[in-house]
Amino acid sequence: MAIQAEVTKSGNENPLATIRKFSRRVQGAGLVRTLRARRYHSRQASKTVKKKRALKLIKRRTEYRKLIKEGKIAEPVRRFQHRESTPRPSSSLGEGTPIAR
Repeated sequence: MAIQAEVTKSGNENPLATIRKFSRRVQGAGLVRTLRARRYHSRQASKTVKKKRALKLIKRRTEYRKLIKEGKIAEPVRRFQHRESTPRPSSSLGEGTPIAR
């Protein structure tokens, strides 16, 4: 990797100011952003690996549905339902308080 940010100490500049100048130069060049983006880079999966993974997933789902039909696994309870199907109860929390008036 080539050097993309270089700073030289000028005159009576103290070391802390030089370090600050360097960090600003590095941020301006975008080095920190590119290095963080590369940090967890992972290789793309090949076509065969993707296909095998998809086939496994399909097999697992069909097996799960089959077990549900046979009654060996309880059917999962849905947590959230559509708002139209279940009306919300009206709350009377703030009706009697002096803040709600």
